[in-house]
Amino acid sequence: MSSTAEEQQHPLGIYLKIWLLLFVLSVFSYLVDYFQFQGYLRWSLILIFMALKAGFIVAIFMHMAWERLALITAILIPPLCLLVLVFLMSVEGDYTFKARVNYFGADPNAVPLSPSEIHH
Repeated sequence: MSSTAEEQQHPLGIYLKIWLLLFVLSVFSYLVDYFQFQGYLRWSLILIFMALKAGFIVAIFMHMAWERLALITAILIPPLCLLVLVFLMSVEGDYTFKARVNYFGADPNAVPLSPSEIHH
């Protein structure tokens, strides 16, 4: 085995540590439901644990941590831009809904129609 091939192998211990960390994060995710957190706290905790698990999987098991910065940037920046756009659309949707309620008298407790109610 050449020295280059030996340098590219990663120690097995880091995979086991990350696997254990993923297990702990999964337990925390289930504890959010077990303790019945509600509202923004529930969704914030779920999204934080989900992002941490996804980040560890991409970094270690998909070997992103050992790649060059340019490749990491090329892979991670587009999804981050999409997340920012989704957040901005969410803010815009909330503003539009509140404007309809305030200026046009729309029912703030309106329930959207199901597809079967629309196409009957």
